[in-house]
Amino acid sequence: MQRFSGLTLLRRGLSGQRGWQPQWRRAEPKPSYDAIIVGGGGHGLGAAYYLAKEHGLRRIAVVEKGWIGGGNTGRNTTIIRSNYLFDESAALYDHSVKLWETLSQELNYNVMFSQRGVMMLAHTVHDVQVSKRHIYANRANGVDNEWLSPDEARRICPLLKVDDIRFPVMGAAFQARGGTARHDAVAWGFARAADALGVDIIENCEVTGFLRDSNGAVAGIETSRGVIRAPRIGVSAAGHTSVLLRMVDVRMPLESYPLQALVSEPVKPIFPCVVMSNTIHAYISQSDKGEMVIGAGTDAYTSYTQRGGLHISRHALEAICELFPMFRRLRMMRAWGGIVDVTPDRSPIIAKTPVPGLYVNCGWGTGGFKATPGAANLLAWTIAHDDPHPINAPFTIERFRDGELIDEAAAAAVAH
Repeated sequence: MQRFSGLTLLRRGLSGQRGWQPQWRRAEPKPSYDAIIVGGGGHGLGAAYYLAKEHGLRRIAVVEKGWIGGGNTGRNTTIIRSNYLFDESAALYDHSVKLWETLSQELNYNVMFSQRGVMMLAHTVHDVQVSKRHIYANRANGVDNEWLSPDEARRICPLLKVDDIRFPVMGAAFQARGGTARHDAVAWGFARAADALGVDIIENCEVTGFLRDSNGAVAGIETSRGVIRAPRIGVSAAGHTSVLLRMVDVRMPLESYPLQALVSEPVKPIFPCVVMSNTIHAYISQSDKGEMVIGAGTDAYTSYTQRGGLHISRHALEAICELFPMFRRLRMMRAWGGIVDVTPDRSPIIAKTPVPGLYVNCGWGTGGFKATPGAANLLAWTIAHDDPHPINAPFTIERFRDGELIDEAAAAAVAH
């Protein structure tokens, strides 16, 4: 991959974009590939990258019905953490955090990963008990997490109001290795790196059906740009996964909900970490551009719209203004919504499907962005080996049939 000196970068940056090259090719679909990834978000692009880099496949296509990063990758609040309760989840999410820590170097692309820490507030006796249970479980799995008193929480985040509010802060769990990254940089970095390895990235290419061979195995896809054949297909399409899998008569245990977020006008750097509260359904951090990024819980009703109810955003803002009174005069600049796919146990599915040659990565709920490199890496492994990696082996579709659930509802940090 081409590298430039600081002087060259400065000169190009001041050139008015003259002579700039596209970050990846605008590929036309070929008749066939060794593997196809459906979904051009961070998970799908990352899976194609790891398939090419770690498993030696070169004839790979990523098909995206819109534009790269236009789905949930570009519609989230960019929080990264691994402080989940159960052994299986801790291994999965910490695998991802470890990849995040070297991802900029891996891709030769600054994804702006900032380990500023994630603080999860406790407002009730039940919150305290659940938080401490998480901390002890995390430590047993080698995942960093510590308990903070209200004063210790305020020392880390001086803007936090801990008393004289409806839900006083009784303490907090704090993961110092958690933080944020730049969502579009992640998509662009994976796209550029995958393209450099020969992956075809095909935008504006909607999947309309699947091809099967005489034995029932997947043989390709029908798209708005024609038929594309491949013996291995990975679906990584977030909230639309159940719609796609229905085309091959695979019923997924998923429900899709809108999830909203807002950003304020930019202000000077004042917020040192990420602060989350499940009890009041709100969380907040500050972006590199200075905006305060605010998220809430999911809407109460299933929907495929990329918008949600105004009352959800209003409740989140009320909670933020109570915890951080100095933000009450801050103006909101814009709001948006994404579609999250939720499983009954609030844990993802990264697995083979009942259709030979068809693989799926879905069900991340509100936690998809934090898992981007880990989920991509494990989906690539599963496709290449036709068998799961030990880390994602528990996250099968069949666990809902067999009752082997991984119930992470309490670790989601927001209502969903």
